[in-house]
Amino acid sequence: MLNLERLRTLDALARHGSVTGAADGLHVTTSAVSQQMAKLEREVGQRLLARNGRGVRLTDAGRLLADHAARILSQVELAQSDIEAQRGEVVGEVRLCAFPTAARGLFPAALTSLRVDHPELTVRTQELEPEQGLRAVQRGDVDLAVVLDWSNKRLPVPGGLTKVELVDDAPDIAMPAGHPLADREAVELEDFADDPWVSWPEGEFCYEWLVFTLRSRGIEPRIAHLAGEHHTQLALIAAGFGVCVAPRLGRGPVPEGVRLVPVRQTMRRHVHAVWRTDADRRPSVRAAVEALRAAGAGVAAAGG
Repeated sequence: MLNLERLRTLDALARHGSVTGAADGLHVTTSAVSQQMAKLEREVGQRLLARNGRGVRLTDAGRLLADHAARILSQVELAQSDIEAQRGEVVGEVRLCAFPTAARGLFPAALTSLRVDHPELTVRTQELEPEQGLRAVQRGDVDLAVVLDWSNKRLPVPGGLTKVELVDDAPDIAMPAGHPLADREAVELEDFADDPWVSWPEGEFCYEWLVFTLRSRGIEPRIAHLAGEHHTQLALIAAGFGVCVAPRLGRGPVPEGVRLVPVRQTMRRHVHAVWRTDADRRPSVRAAVEALRAAGAGVAAAGG
């Protein structure tokens, strides 16, 4: 009789490609992953893992069983969804992730609403960048991800996932208070053709968007500093080290010495919730979506 938790460990190994990745995805230790795999190998009577340099790889038997494990776990998830839907109660656990400003701007209100309306529901959250969040939903590591794209650069959503918009976010340009354009009512991106930029880290969706957007307007970006946290970006702006795009969602207090000016052209972030379509029947997922939509409506009503 194959043990479901051991099959889940094998599935995580196949999806993440390493013991460390599987442990992170399952929220257990690497030794726990190794122990589960050793027990599974004894159960099936075959080697499922082989050494591959400093890591491991699946053997042919391991890949074969991992394919079956993925199908078995998918069926188990469908069964759980059906049982939860049949009961019609918002109970159990729901796992959410969001990019940092959405986590700061939406999660407190959404989680408070869920705690009041559904006290038997356990909610777990984490911060993940949009593309990481999509992969986490696909893998089943989380139930729902809050992601973003821009009006001129969309984030592709793979098949099998459902998306609903939560809120639109109109960012400003942040600049030092002494900047020549700091007293303007509105600015154009072309006004900053000669300014150094403070940006998100390379490889992130918003970094790619910034480079794409500036180049589409004939500006070769001079990106001088990279920072993942908006508060770090604004601290660099306050110290006079460039300009940056400053979204309003989850912005929080702005340091002294920073001036925020709206962009005259239409430039908006679209914030979405994304979940696996086969989880539509789960009351807990539907409740989380509605709580996030209400939080987004509250942000919109407050003007970001």
